This record gives sequence, structure tokens and C-alpha cells, in this order.
Amino acid sequence: MHNLEGVTKTDQYRALGLSTLAFTVCFAVWTIFSIIGVKIKQDLGLSETQFGLLVATPVLTGSLSRIFLGVWTDQLGGRIMLPLQMLITAISVWLLSSVQTYAVFLMIALGLGLAGGSFIIGIAYVSRWFEAERQGTALGIFGAGNVGAAVTNFAAPFLVVALGWQQTARIYAIVLIVMAIAFYVFAKEDPVRVEQKKTGAKPVSALKQLEPLKNMQVWRFATYYFFVFGAFVAFASFLPRYYVGAYGVALTSAGLFAGMYSLPGSVFRALGGWMADVWGARFVMYLTFGVSLIVLFIMSYPETSYTVQGIPNEDGTPRLIEFSFGVPLYVFVFLTVVLGFVMSLGKAAVYKHIPVYFPQNVGAVGGLVGMIGGLGGFVLPIAFGILLDLTHVWSVVFMLMFLIVAVSMIWMHLAIRKMDRIAHPELTKNTHLSDVPH
Repeated sequence: MHNLEGVTKTDQYRALGLSTLAFTVCFAVWTIFSIIGVKIKQDLGLSETQFGLLVATPVLTGSLSRIFLGVWTDQLGGRIMLPLQMLITAISVWLLSSVQTYAVFLMIALGLGLAGGSFIIGIAYVSRWFEAERQGTALGIFGAGNVGAAVTNFAAPFLVVALGWQQTARIYAIVLIVMAIAFYVFAKEDPVRVEQKKTGAKPVSALKQLEPLKNMQVWRFATYYFFVFGAFVAFASFLPRYYVGAYGVALTSAGLFAGMYSLPGSVFRALGGWMADVWGARFVMYLTFGVSLIVLFIMSYPETSYTVQGIPNEDGTPRLIEFSFGVPLYVFVFLTVVLGFVMSLGKAAVYKHIPVYFPQNVGAVGGLVGMIGGLGGFVLPIAFGILLDLTHVWSVVFMLMFLIVAVSMIWMHLAIRKMDRIAHPELTKNTHLSDVPH
């Protein structure tokens, strides 16, 4: 564990507060196409496929960039990397306002996607300020910056109506620049970088940083994050369409119902971090997967009509009794709120694991986990579309997610049993769900 001698509570709260605010701004930028993309689609006459690719491109880059941004943060420190990332992103957002062709829009979207990489920079930076027993809570509070998506959903439509999408993009760019400057001015060098400068020690090489990626445990954590974060991003964009198609509600109502899923999916991440500190990250992951399996099983049940052959009529003709069964709208909305809540707990729990098992490689390991999770937000909507085209059954989407969660939970349980047998043979019969590193 790194040396926290001389670090005050004020230093810790300053680092956490500035990082969370910066991440909220970046996440709002990362999801900007969910609003201005609608206007761009109309202006350019884009097909649904072209529109889908445009919206997904920032998610792709924001995910892929996390691994090298994480490595560079471990080497250079978050005080340098986060403002640099925000300034580069701001250039892309500003240029967005003057683009005319679809091909250039895609290129700009690649640059804009760097906003999503801010997550791993903040994780690596914040984790260096806190003791191991408080990292879960701190990283959970930081991760609540996901609420930036809700900020864009609420604020951007008003800006677009009042000023147009081009001016909205420029305002977002200016806010990013202001945030980058404020962070650099008010944030402090993290304790690890200060120690390196005092001792003259060189940061660990990029190759050395990537060594833990050989560990299967890292890829297991990435699989968990594929669901708790990747599926969160995917559902946030898919649910409005689902409500309109499966339940026939108006788009405005669909947006409201989808927001009821995404809001708890963001803000309760801090609670998940605290729970991981108190009861252990494993307990929180079991809770997340267990509740998710129950909820997804119910959501997977398609609208079904039954015809039952009853007792024949007095004249001998068959008596056919028909009835249908499905999940009512209000029940489905409630289930999505529960799902969003436990997924937010799981997001925090995954990142509680990383500083415990890989304290010297938080950036690299966290970067890979974040990358795989983010790719879920890119891959899953495409998979949803393919499954819907093939089966024409709305709930097949939740069947897929049920399968992914079931595999993840079984893999996690078997891995924990194996680790406990090796490290604590006496616990073979009564596996303890603590977070002691093995």
C-alpha cells in the first residue's frame, strides 16, 4: 500500500470532490449524442444504422482508451492526465459544431469518446489518496459521476431548443475547458507521485504495468463489469425503444421510465462502495448477481396467450378457455428500478476489488476492466438488435442478459471456492466471503 503520511482529510476530500465533478462533466459530454444526435440525424438524413453507429462510436473509443490512459495515469499522475484528456476532448467537441459530412462526424466522435476515458484516470488518482478500508466508499462516490448522463438528458434538450445543437456543442466544450483548468489549478499531486519525486524513483514501465493482465482474475473482474456497467449503458439506450415497442407508450413517457432505471443505476454507486468496505466486495457481488438473476428471469417472460381445453359443454362441444399472461408495465418499471439499483452496487464492488488485489497496478488493471465493461455498452445494443431481428420477441434481450449473469455468478463462486481451499483449507466447508487477498 502507498504511503499516506502527511495526507490530511482536506486533501482527500479535495481530490475526491474535484475528480467526481470532472467525471460528471466528462460523462455528460460522453453521452451528448443521445440528444444532439437526433438533430444531426434529421439534418443529414441518416439511416437508423448510420445513426446507431454515430451514437456508439464515442462509447467504443471511451472504452478502448481506458487501458492506455490507465497506464499513463500510473506513470504521470492524475493531476496531469485528467486536464490533458479534458482539453483534447474539448477540441473535438468544439469542432463538432462546424462538421458537415457524416464521415467527419464519425472521426470527431472518436475524439469525443475520450471523455469516457476520464473514468479510469479518476479511479487511479482517487485510489492513491485513500486507505484500503475507505477506498470502496471513495471510489463509489467518484463513480456516481455516471449521473452526468442524466445531466445531459435533462439539460441538453433545453439548450438545443433555445440555441441549436451547434451552440450546445460549443457550450459543452467551454465547460470542459473551464473544468480542466480548475482541476489543474486546485488539485494536488497524488502521494505516489510526490514520493517518486522525493526519492527520484522512476514510475513503473508500461510493460511492467501490464503484467497483471496475464492473471485470469483480472479478466474475471472484467466479465463482471461487462454486465454491471456495459449492460447499464446498453439498457439506458435500449429501454425507451423497448417501452414504445413492447408497451406502446408515448416516447415522452418511455424516456421518463428509462430515467427511473438510469438514475438509481448511477447515484447508488456510492452506497455500493460503502457496503463493499463494510461487508466486503464479494458479498455485494453475490447480492448484485442474485437479485439480477431473479429480476431478469421475470423480465424475460414474453407476453403469452394460452388456450386451455376445459370440461366439454353440455352439447359435447369443446370448451376452450383463453387467457394471456405477461409482465404489466408498472411491474416492469419497478423491476428496472431494482435492477438499476443492484447494478450500481455491483459497479462499485468491482472497483473495490482492484486496489486490494493489484495495489501497484490500479491504472492498468482498472483500465482493462473499464475497457471490457465499456465495450459491453457498444456490443450489447448490436446484439439486442440482431436477436430482435431473428426472434421478433421483445424479451429475448433479457434472456441474453440472464445467461450472461448466470455464467458470471457461477464463475465467481467456483473461483472463490478454489481460492479459499488453497489459502484456508480449514474453510473448505464454510467458505467465508471476506475480501482478504489470496
